[in-house]
Amino acid sequence: MSNDATAPTAPAGQADAAVRDAGRSAHDEFRAARDFLVAHREDYDAAYTGFRWPELTEFNWALDWFDRVAADPANAERYALWIVEEDGTEGRWTYPEMAHRSNQVATWLRAQGVRRGDRLILMLGNQVELWETILACIKLGAVVIPATTLLGPADLTDRVERGQARHVVARSADAGKFADVPGDYTRIAVGEQVEGWASYAEAYDADADFTPDGPTQASDPLLLYFTSGTTAKPKLVQHTHVSYPVGHLSTMYWIGLEPGDVHLNISSPGWAKHAWSNVFAPWNAEATVFLYNYTRFDAGALMAQMDRCGITSFCAPPTVWRMLIQADLSALATPPTKVVGAGEPLNPEVIDQVRSAWGVTIRDGFGQTETTVQIANTPGQDVKPGSMGRAVPGFCVVLVDPSTGQPASEGELCLDLSSRPTGLMVGYAGDEDRTATAFAGGYYHTGDVGSIDENGYITYVGRTDDVFKASDYRISPFELESVLLEHEAVAEAAVVPAPDPIRLAVPKAYVVLASGHEPDAATAERILAFCRENLAPYKRIRRLEFGELPKTISGKIRRVELRGKENEAAERPSGEYRDEDFPSLKG
Repeated sequence: MSNDATAPTAPAGQADAAVRDAGRSAHDEFRAARDFLVAHREDYDAAYTGFRWPELTEFNWALDWFDRVAADPANAERYALWIVEEDGTEGRWTYPEMAHRSNQVATWLRAQGVRRGDRLILMLGNQVELWETILACIKLGAVVIPATTLLGPADLTDRVERGQARHVVARSADAGKFADVPGDYTRIAVGEQVEGWASYAEAYDADADFTPDGPTQASDPLLLYFTSGTTAKPKLVQHTHVSYPVGHLSTMYWIGLEPGDVHLNISSPGWAKHAWSNVFAPWNAEATVFLYNYTRFDAGALMAQMDRCGITSFCAPPTVWRMLIQADLSALATPPTKVVGAGEPLNPEVIDQVRSAWGVTIRDGFGQTETTVQIANTPGQDVKPGSMGRAVPGFCVVLVDPSTGQPASEGELCLDLSSRPTGLMVGYAGDEDRTATAFAGGYYHTGDVGSIDENGYITYVGRTDDVFKASDYRISPFELESVLLEHEAVAEAAVVPAPDPIRLAVPKAYVVLASGHEPDAATAERILAFCRENLAPYKRIRRLEFGELPKTISGKIRRVELRGKENEAAERPSGEYRDEDFPSLKG
């Protein structure tokens, strides 16, 4: 493939398994696309060339897919959901049981006034009621606004007001957070009885013979996600009954999920990644969603449960991977055969250590709340060090030079809208200007920068607002952070520009130390010397400061906050170390 700044040509969609038959049901259309990807799980070229998104005008994933899967005798005993608690207790629910229970919840929610098109805030932990309610809302045609249990009254007020929520389903323990949240909305508590709130437990007495009030249009809204707000006030990302349920066929393909897999994804409810890998991707594959609930991360305890329960597929964000490699990875006697990472790019050091210990390669994937997986290292393909892979089936990725608006070998990661992927949002609800900007020029603009090689492999460079210039050289924070993480003393790192009178800006690292290392001058000197040895002169980290990293409640590093801190500093911060402080680093 030539280096034309475009991922492989748009899918032709002519493979037999994906060709549309006249009169085929929505279920059959979806299954054909699903089966095609499973059959070509390790044949990227065939999958990319032959895959076509199912053409659906009416589709209700819970009714047309999940319930049909549950009715299949082959899934009569297959677990859809398996939750293990920290104290060792656990719950397991088969596909038929989840179909039955969600029917009851749908019938009961309808009795509470939940109607098609109503917006419902869902604020639960990793508990069976979360999955029941998601399925029930899909069946009803209600619009789900996922919310993390970490939210406070101010965030909830914003979600009720801007989200125009008419109903709330929350844990009893969180009901008090809504005391000062204005609005005329139905309040439903999961857990102990709460005065003024309906009790979710009553749903289990409802009729399980659910009948929808009519067909669900594929274009009907299903999900409203408030983004994590790394740089600005959260946006409202709107998805439909196909853009996430069907769109996550790409995520299923990236992970390599198959019927019968037991998939563990480390993610908190309320965020898009939870829906990616704890709902749609595994259930599209007829796999088991596995959860291990813990109050504090313990690598040893997690691996013990993975061994005991036979986890075959594992996904975790970089923060968890970095904590895992500080533990004894050999404690996991039977590692999963499918391991992936998402949320932020993975550093080569992490990938190397896991490969050495488990004999498997972590495969990176790239997507957003606004999309399903767009780019990934897919099963059976060579993994190029530092690259996050190639465009996945169903996505045509183009790198666009921001200054010219033309394709380039390095530029903003964009999706070509002339072959619009199903796994792409409708837009930002209530914000026409922001939506227009995101879809300008015939592309969907991700706001991320990457580079592409002659084989279509794409390497992540950074957010458009994170990349900066130092001495007129373009600097990718991610590249520098990857080198930092190779040092034994560094557990986490974030690089931002620090104002400099000569170079305009110089790279500065904020570092979280691994256990056993002191935040002193000697440690700073060793880390800066390591960077000096492993980075080109213009990329060298010139300043360093120890301390915790500011993060969003979804766990992403808020570099914007660190940049602001640097720009506002009138003088050198106490606790900052500079390369000029150390004679060994001069010259």
